[in-house]
Amino acid sequence: MARSLDGLLFAPVSDQAPGQVGTRTRFAYHEQDGAVWAEYAGGDVVRGHLVGTREGDRLDFRYVQLRTDGTTASGHCVSTVEELADGRLRLAETWEWESAPGSGTSVVEQVTEHAR
Repeated sequence: MARSLDGLLFAPVSDQAPGQVGTRTRFAYHEQDGAVWAEYAGGDVVRGHLVGTREGDRLDFRYVQLRTDGTTASGHCVSTVEELADGRLRLAETWEWESAPGSGTSVVEQVTEHAR
């Protein structure tokens, strides 16, 4: 199993559609005893939260967010934790909206101190 996500900061490697998470969004992850949660904000997202579980290198969580246009959205995501060659972590995500039609994949990578 890859190391803990607790205290790590992640950012998407590319932008999604407008009103969604983008490269300016930052996720602050926490992990304890198989539970994972994060707060996120940036870009089109004013404030977002995710909460779920981790088994091995698999995360399963729900997310909810408030967008800059005043709308809210929620969904479900399953992610795989991978370790990059430089030691940072990557989350390969498969997600689907539960508040509206739509699904997709995305990748977020750990942000190091010099890249914040």
